[in-house]
Amino acid sequence: MTTKDLIESAGLTPLTQFEPREVDGVIVSDMLSDVMAGAKSGNLWITVQTHKNIVPAANLVDASAIVITGGKKVPQDTLDLANQHSIAILWTALSSFELVGRLYALGLVTK
Repeated sequence: MTTKDLIESAGLTPLTQFEPREVDGVIVSDMLSDVMAGAKSGNLWITVQTHKNIVPAANLVDASAIVITGGKKVPQDTLDLANQHSIAILWTALSSFELVGRLYALGLVTK
């Protein structure tokens, strides 16, 4: 499944410019240290964090995209930095729990 497929299937809103990537698993965490220690290349990162430090963390682990849940507003400086590095930031009003349920129903599981 690609990030483009997820946007359509899960009703996500893209907030940045990026090339579609293959999604290979999911990590759900609001702690950058957890993501840096546990994410695998190609993972979709689900979080409520919106500060610009999420961009270098996603870049470090080669995340396929960051999904901001809970309808949180993403600051412009975060979006600008993500655009500079072609990091996909997607958005949803769903809670992290609800989104994970949808992703699981679509057959996307952590590997």
